[in-house]
Amino acid sequence: MFNLSSVEPIDYLVIGHITQDITPAGPIPGGTAAYAALTARALGWRVGIVTSFAPDISLDIFNGIQIAALPAEHSTTFENIATPEGRIQYLYHTAETLDLPIIPESWRNAAIVHLGPVAQEVEPTLVRAFPNALVGLTPQGWLRRWDGKNRVLPAEWPEATYVLQQAGAAVISLEDVQGNEDRIEEMASSIRVLAVTEGAAGARVYWNGDLRHFSPPHVDEVDSTGAGDIFATAFFTRLYTTRDPWEAARFANQVASLSVTRRGLLGVPTTEEVQTFLYEVVKNQLDLN
Repeated sequence: MFNLSSVEPIDYLVIGHITQDITPAGPIPGGTAAYAALTARALGWRVGIVTSFAPDISLDIFNGIQIAALPAEHSTTFENIATPEGRIQYLYHTAETLDLPIIPESWRNAAIVHLGPVAQEVEPTLVRAFPNALVGLTPQGWLRRWDGKNRVLPAEWPEATYVLQQAGAAVISLEDVQGNEDRIEEMASSIRVLAVTEGAAGARVYWNGDLRHFSPPHVDEVDSTGAGDIFATAFFTRLYTTRDPWEAARFANQVASLSVTRRGLLGVPTTEEVQTFLYEVVKNQLDLN
């Protein structure tokens, strides 16, 4: 935490809950906000997080990242259970809703604003609060609900068209929409750039009516947790820098492919690894020319 009177300018603002994730090894920080912020830091951006959590969250890993946090009685708490039929997810607690008044004034000028809800916590109208930024969405938290037994289930997203039309780009996974191609097409028609991650198959990108697929490097997967958020952050930053969604997808594939070879937040790339990825991207471009 820090005193808001000492806020410093940032380039990359991520809005969403840092979560408490229950794992066999004990509770660890998680959520889109955590993975995105750590990835953006590795990519060399000045990063701020607007979030809400209780005192049970450890902030040790967020060195160099500014955090504006709304105090909460409970942190948003997830547990993922692997089964032969797929992942079952439970949500036991949620922290506070995130809206414009808690965002430091100077942070509203960030170059990239990443709206990353995990449990319906980000106010959808925030998409219009940053007219000079690239507003990127990872809307998984708007696409889920939870029942009386704490089990996370798919949900409708009534604000989808409104939010997507106001944003610059969005990244979703096939899992977010249960593989519903009609829903993906509907989303793609509402936003200029939509990336859909497909796990080991890579990603596809819709851009102004065009569609391309991007295959990732082959790696041995250990843990895919956070890979989509890492992909999204790499995608948004590269899109901002190059204005080229195809280039952004190639770069994001490289960064995300490394993340699945390590567990949890260890999958976030290091600065040295990012420099290697950038070198490979430039080298490939030169080879193509």
